[in-house]
Amino acid sequence: MTEPTLVYDDDCGFCTWWAEFFGERTEIRLVGFSDLPDHPDLQERLPEFYEECSHLVADDTVYSCGQSLEEALRRYDDGGPVGNGLEFLRNFEDYEHVREWGYRQVANNRDKWGKVMSKTPPARRDTEDSG
Repeated sequence: MTEPTLVYDDDCGFCTWWAEFFGERTEIRLVGFSDLPDHPDLQERLPEFYEECSHLVADDTVYSCGQSLEEALRRYDDGGPVGNGLEFLRNFEDYEHVREWGYRQVANNRDKWGKVMSKTPPARRDTEDSG
């Protein structure tokens, strides 16, 4: 696999907003959880309980949860202030813990964040269009 791929909850408006943000600004391909049966090679690379968070699959590495969004941000702004800031933060022992804690805080409150940033999820677009 040469194309980096973000695997995300495509039944979540907040998750869709972020996924499409990266999809429009980077070379990252987007694959929603509902589309994984069409990509068995990709699904095999994911952790057993993959639906617990997003994943960025690139070459031989699978970045999961907070690390997946960190890597997507790095690819969005490699060499810029965001990318350089991430490189700086990685020097601190507690950074990984804080990153994952922050990811979980946001993920556990997606319904609230979705009131601020949201797009109609791909998994719901066909049913909403036909209804």
